[in-house]
Amino acid sequence: MPTSLLQPSSSSRTRRRVIGAALFAVLVAVGWLIVITGNPLPSTTVVMATGPEGSANAALGLRYQEVLERAGVNLQLLATAGGLENVARLQDETSGASVGFVESGLATRHDAPGLTSLGAVAVEPLWMFFRADSRGTIAERLLGKRISIEAEGSGTRLLVRRLLEVNRLDVSRMTLLSLSPEEGADALIRGEVDAAMMLTSWQSPAVQRLLATDGVVLEGFPRADAYVARYPVFSKVVLPAGAGDLARNVPPSDVSLIAVETNLVIRKKLHPALQYLLLEAAAEIHGGAEVFHRAGRYPAAGTIDLPMSSEALTFFKSGRPFVYRYLPFWLAALAERLVIVVLPLFVILLPLLNLVPKIYGYLTERRIFRLYRDLQLVEGVLEAPGPSQSPEGLLEALDELAHRANHLKVPISYIQRLYIVKSHIAMAREEVARRLHGQEGERAMSDQPRSGRPRG
Repeated sequence: MPTSLLQPSSSSRTRRRVIGAALFAVLVAVGWLIVITGNPLPSTTVVMATGPEGSANAALGLRYQEVLERAGVNLQLLATAGGLENVARLQDETSGASVGFVESGLATRHDAPGLTSLGAVAVEPLWMFFRADSRGTIAERLLGKRISIEAEGSGTRLLVRRLLEVNRLDVSRMTLLSLSPEEGADALIRGEVDAAMMLTSWQSPAVQRLLATDGVVLEGFPRADAYVARYPVFSKVVLPAGAGDLARNVPPSDVSLIAVETNLVIRKKLHPALQYLLLEAAAEIHGGAEVFHRAGRYPAAGTIDLPMSSEALTFFKSGRPFVYRYLPFWLAALAERLVIVVLPLFVILLPLLNLVPKIYGYLTERRIFRLYRDLQLVEGVLEAPGPSQSPEGLLEALDELAHRANHLKVPISYIQRLYIVKSHIAMAREEVARRLHGQEGERAMSDQPRSGRPRG
């Protein structure tokens, strides 16, 4: 029986090659999924729409720029007329702006479906400054006067016009000038306008200058509660007496103001890693106390009529995700994407992994059974009647079979089965060897010369 009868194969080497190729393919596929799935890796450049030059929001933009620079992000600041223009820039994909300051009430989920909010970061009162020599009621001091209310596209202009209309004051009987807060403050101090209105925060340089200027007075809203009751987007804040200047007691009494919240608004497509970075910056910049709120009040879920970003909701509920707490910004972004891709794959592959031991056991048993099959072929030749394969050929085949069995690697749970097949191979070899010795003995006897009969 020739050795080819047993058909020894190199399936072990082939199997290892196939497994290696499969693992390599899986790694390549996972890497490719990490690259193409979901958002791309966060950009190194972000454009923020702030407000007019010299405004409080423009100054806040500079602080955000410093914080994001520490994480390797270049924040470019885009000066605008104000909140309304910021909404328009954020909706215009060609503008490049992806984040901006927007006052509550300037955008809704219906007219700005592509935008979402990271929450409120500050409160902005509506300030009304008049010259000290002006007389009469508020209406009398406004009608026929020159009033600075900032440019078209600002939240101030829209809010002031609404307030004038609800008080049934004819806007056409006023001269509304498009001046920035700084320009309006200069014009009021020089007597070029009769009033200056601005929607801005307490830190605004224009507000601080006007509070400290003789001949300029701050007017409040005695019916602030009524405005808040009718327009929930407003809130009431009170500037305490002496808050502007304790030595001079400016203002001389508490002043009730109506205010709105400034919100950090983004495009919905902004990368989650950048959203968390902006929220961290907001917590650092706006987390302190101010005249109108205590420390820790901001950032917070705002009153703006836009949906909150899921990242912002997570941030306000439990802080940053784990990867952003302990890993650098870029590494955290990559790790997050890895989790997004690998976790679903793991959920899918976990049941399949349970089949691996069974498949491996099946393959191991098959290799042992293949030895039994080949041994059975040899035994069939041994037991066949009539002329058969020479013992030398059978012994050669059994030697090859024993070699394969001795070099077969199996788990310890299959060693007993392997030992059994080895013992059967050894028994077959003994039988073939016995027959081979018997044939050699017969040949030796037949080769001896015949002797005559013994003489009597």
